[in-house]
Amino acid sequence: MRRWNGWGDENTSMELPQSAGEFLSTLVGAGHRLEDIGLAEVINTVPESRLPQHPLVSVDAEQRVRHAKGQSLPDWLAMHSGEINCFPDGVCFPENTQDVKDILSYAKAENIVLIPYGGGTSVAGHINVEQSSRPVLTVNMGRMNQLLHLDEQSQIATFGAGTPGPMVEAQLLARGYTLGHFPQSFELSTLGGWVASRSSGQQSLRYGRIEQLFAGGNMETFAGLLDVPTFPASSAGPDLRELLLGSEGRFGILTEIKVRVSKVADAEKFSVIFFKNWQAASQFCQEAVQQRIALSMLRVSNAVETQTQLKLAGHESAIKWLERYLSMRGCASDKCMLTFGLTGTKQQVSASKKQLNRVVKKFKGVSTGELLGKKWQANRFRSPYLREALWLQGYVVDTFETATDWSNVDNLMAKVEAAMRDGLAAENEKVHVFTHLSHVYSQGCSLYTTYVYRNANSYSATLARWKKLKHLASLTIVNNGGTISHQHGVGKDHAQYLSIEKGELGMKVLANLVEHFDAEQQLNPGTLLK
Repeated sequence: MRRWNGWGDENTSMELPQSAGEFLSTLVGAGHRLEDIGLAEVINTVPESRLPQHPLVSVDAEQRVRHAKGQSLPDWLAMHSGEINCFPDGVCFPENTQDVKDILSYAKAENIVLIPYGGGTSVAGHINVEQSSRPVLTVNMGRMNQLLHLDEQSQIATFGAGTPGPMVEAQLLARGYTLGHFPQSFELSTLGGWVASRSSGQQSLRYGRIEQLFAGGNMETFAGLLDVPTFPASSAGPDLRELLLGSEGRFGILTEIKVRVSKVADAEKFSVIFFKNWQAASQFCQEAVQQRIALSMLRVSNAVETQTQLKLAGHESAIKWLERYLSMRGCASDKCMLTFGLTGTKQQVSASKKQLNRVVKKFKGVSTGELLGKKWQANRFRSPYLREALWLQGYVVDTFETATDWSNVDNLMAKVEAAMRDGLAAENEKVHVFTHLSHVYSQGCSLYTTYVYRNANSYSATLARWKKLKHLASLTIVNNGGTISHQHGVGKDHAQYLSIEKGELGMKVLANLVEHFDAEQQLNPGTLLK
């Protein structure tokens, strides 16, 4: 059963060793646990629905609770405190394109606000209900989850937009194919959500981001059907796929997604290398990707993240032996851990490994083989469960991400981390901050930053701390050459910063598109554009 107030399945958790609590206590102080509210109590706060009856619409109170929030930290605090305040008036579960058309007609006739909903994994406020004088209906696409067609000659697969990651891969694997898109939210997020938020997967070096995988599809709008055909390439004006990519539910509801798939690879290996410091590790990444070595993934943790990961891993005896070995090889207190993947035919993997080894040697990396890589692969989608584990010890954890050019990576990371570390100094509170580099490109890379701080004495004060830190991080990013989002999208949380990145003319273009498709502001208002 899926958690109503947190990430993933109720039967799945991430255990932390006792030493983890001691480690965090040393860094930011003793944790402070806040009291959680139960589901039954929250259900009792759900008001009567304002929706006119419709055969596709449920006004069940529990469904409305479960569709009120996503997975951002403010969402987490709202669900655990019970202070949700705004609920959808109902939830519908379309099973085909005609159902979506019927819902749009119903919404237009009754002046209803619609919120498209995929896997509910948004960490940027995409699916959150805001105060509205109009009824709000959440459109859960989860029943449109089938592989509809596979063109094996062209390697294009057509799916219902609500297909979650595991079902995408399972249905393709049965035919010998893969999409290869593995965001951290893979277990829950959907294909339509990936397109709507311009998602990036962990192995994008081989398979590409969702914009490279997205071949075309259908979006139902108040103005009618937007059918984007598949072409391998075209110079026939602006690419209409871009109207669907990153649209975040503001223009219409995605119903069918066509994606470029690949044959399942014969071989795949994940390995871990350590470098003596951040400079060596980041320069290794830049050179490896600019040499176009056929990697499937590349991720490197800075020294603080490396230390944190080793502390949270448990297995203290094994970690001590690892640290001793690394120290003997020149990787001591400033060491950085790099995880990489090689995917392809056996010959391709072997050739790529030889190429990579030459770069490893140049930057004096220390290989630890495939054991740690296999552990990463086995636990690659478990990181979101860390929030629950830390919450039980009285801490909150959140993340933000950006992307920038190689020439700006060190500058941006340093400024963002400094701003976050000092962000709660006025309250005499410490913030533990660390970053990893991932999703590398010849031009630059993404920077993914995690921060941990203690709960305050109340939910409202804990949220106030988050708001301060989030604003500091966002302003630092957009004012120092970073994008406001590399993979999480804009949603409602980032919308106020978008104009700094897009500029006045760019924002007018986006506003005109919204006006064209949704003149009455009934599709996910407040998301993407304020």
